[in-house]
Amino acid sequence: MKVPFDLYQEGVEFFLQEAELIDDRKFKEWLNVMTEDFTYRIPIRVTREKAAPSEFSQHSSLMNETKSTMEIRIMRTFSEYNWAEDPASRTRHFLTNFRARQDEQHENELHFKTNFLLYRGKFDSTSFQFLSGERHDSIRKEDGEWKLSKRLILLDHTTVPMSNLAIFI
Repeated sequence: MKVPFDLYQEGVEFFLQEAELIDDRKFKEWLNVMTEDFTYRIPIRVTREKAAPSEFSQHSSLMNETKSTMEIRIMRTFSEYNWAEDPASRTRHFLTNFRARQDEQHENELHFKTNFLLYRGKFDSTSFQFLSGERHDSIRKEDGEWKLSKRLILLDHTTVPMSNLAIFI
């Protein structure tokens, strides 16, 4: 179902503001833009023959989170035991090619496909890392505000070019 332009624009602005929360390390505020049934999944990409139905595993994931497990991850981010992110990574999300459709059964829900490029810098090093891929996000209007209800991340990489995934995409 085609999305009216004003709703499309609201969705794009939501995702740009959400990316800013993550890049600015405002993770507790980021939790507030998630629905209670929020899911976050990064399936493993595998190299398969052309005839395979998907390049992504249906059974294995790099991450498979809920809002509750994200809260735990975020609490750990600010603890003294988060060695992977001490000092913290510097990230910058670049989002493009927003494609939207309205949910056919729920008019207060939008589904977006977005291409992303994520920059990650760490320490005082001149080296940096990039992740790229496609996100499949769903947002739902609750009490007059858009909330993120689902994020599926399809990485372009079969081997993640980072020593850890202690960041959010």
